[in-house]
Amino acid sequence: MAGYSELLRAPGVARIIAAQLTARFPSGMTSLAVLLHVEQSTGSYGAAGLVLAAASVGQAISGPVTSRWMGIWGMRRVLTLTAAVCAAAILVLAIVPLGLPGFIVFGFLAGISNPPIQPAVRTIYPKIVTSRQLTPLFSLDASLQEIIWILAPVVTTLVATQVGTVEALLLIVAILIGGCAWFILSPEVGRVRIPRSRRGFGRVLGKPVVLLGTVTGFLLIGACAAVEAGVVAAFGHDGLEAGLVLAVFAVGSLAGGLTFGHVPIGPWAMARRLAVVTVGVTAIVVSLNAWWMGASLFVAGIGIAPALAAMFAMTSASVKFSETAEAYGWMGTGQLIGAAAGSAVAGFLIDSVGPTGAFWAAAGFAMLGTLVAIVFVRGFPDLRGRDASPIPDTEPVPVIT
Repeated sequence: MAGYSELLRAPGVARIIAAQLTARFPSGMTSLAVLLHVEQSTGSYGAAGLVLAAASVGQAISGPVTSRWMGIWGMRRVLTLTAAVCAAAILVLAIVPLGLPGFIVFGFLAGISNPPIQPAVRTIYPKIVTSRQLTPLFSLDASLQEIIWILAPVVTTLVATQVGTVEALLLIVAILIGGCAWFILSPEVGRVRIPRSRRGFGRVLGKPVVLLGTVTGFLLIGACAAVEAGVVAAFGHDGLEAGLVLAVFAVGSLAGGLTFGHVPIGPWAMARRLAVVTVGVTAIVVSLNAWWMGASLFVAGIGIAPALAAMFAMTSASVKFSETAEAYGWMGTGQLIGAAAGSAVAGFLIDSVGPTGAFWAAAGFAMLGTLVAIVFVRGFPDLRGRDASPIPDTEPVPVIT
């Protein structure tokens, strides 16, 4: 922890971490709040599912696009525009009486205008710390984001059930505006300029590390989504056990990230960390007892934040600075699609064989991710004793002869 204390004392680090966590906090609230609001308005969970699907499609499209825009128009302009549009779309969902088509349209608009805070901050990190501190900072970031997934659903459920779904959406708008304003006005955002990429859109996926990060992120988050569906199916939407077990899952990830954040990242790091997740989620199928499930998910969680940190550090070290934001955008899109796929596969299996089917699906996603990391291990860089900062962009220098 002494290393993290030193890291947080570096100029601007604590502020930018706090600002980006606040700006991203609504991402842990919106899906649940929209689900409850649309279901209450239409009387149909199916309709609510369609609206969430539209929002997810919008987010998947926007990730790499808005991230690339930051290199063209600047971070502050893109973040301000997307935050304003997203807040307006959620406000309409909250206060305007809409039918299902209207909910779908504004759900999609809220998704496609989701501010690219995550790619922005991970592009800033290499510019505010030393190369020695970069890998621990990625690990700290991946760990602290678990706070969002622990607290946000609790806050959303409390406000939506005790006050109202409209108020829950209005709270999201307030946090979104306040958090994004704090982040956008941070000095570090103004000081870091992303160079315009000279390569075509999507060409960064030709980098093996970016493609592998996108694929393994898809499979890792797919496993997590299947786990969440299985836990809810096992204990019911109103079961206290479900919330506690999922909280233990997130605490495991937080503990893993903080404990192993300083471990050097070699080519086999991804396979080892995904293997820990695989062991944990596979163990659940032995018993659906809450204690056993909590212990298994704590073990699984230990590998999650370290695996995400490895993805971010390896990507940072393998692409040009002008391509980092777009690379993180593609990885975010992969994770969003993974969440949708994991939830869908788990849902079908829950209907056919019960909650255990969801955990078999989670084990399958995690095993496949581990297998990909093993088979393509040569595609991962060795960062042991190496700078994890992005490759600097260079320009031809005119020579007078």
